[in-house]
Amino acid sequence: MAHMVDDPMTGMVAPPLCLTDATGREVCLTEFAQQWVVLYFYPKDGTMGCTREAREFSAALDQFQALGSRVIGVSPDTPDRHLAFIRKEGLKVLLLADPTHETLQEYGVWAKKKQYGREYMGVVRSTFLIGPDGRIRAVWRGVRVAGHVDVVQERLAALIGAASQGGL
Repeated sequence: MAHMVDDPMTGMVAPPLCLTDATGREVCLTEFAQQWVVLYFYPKDGTMGCTREAREFSAALDQFQALGSRVIGVSPDTPDRHLAFIRKEGLKVLLLADPTHETLQEYGVWAKKKQYGREYMGVVRSTFLIGPDGRIRAVWRGVRVAGHVDVVQERLAALIGAASQGGL
């Protein structure tokens, strides 16, 4: 599991995002102004780690919503692939498509990767916690799926507590 990192993007205003969901509707980050947003980036629908991550975020969606947050997953897959993935796995999270990699690049998660001695460009599994003010409050890069959803939820609860105490 990746540890939250001191990331240069922490404290910055989140880069704008307008992408297409599984139904073909354009969804923009600005729609969630004044809410917490858990924005997670993952490599590919239907793969083992990505399926587990999407299932775990879906299973915890009620708890995230109770904390006043939205959970949004982004990958380079097409809206049609997202729709098939959502239906097959019974997912409840909002999935957005970035086949041009523009948003992935803006968040710094589209990077050179190595596997079995081969280099290629791909998504570095990462999660960004965006505050109601639109600023990035926490970043996890190189995420290992096991236990990650719980860690994000705990950090969100802590940040909400700090905000209510005037600490943000």
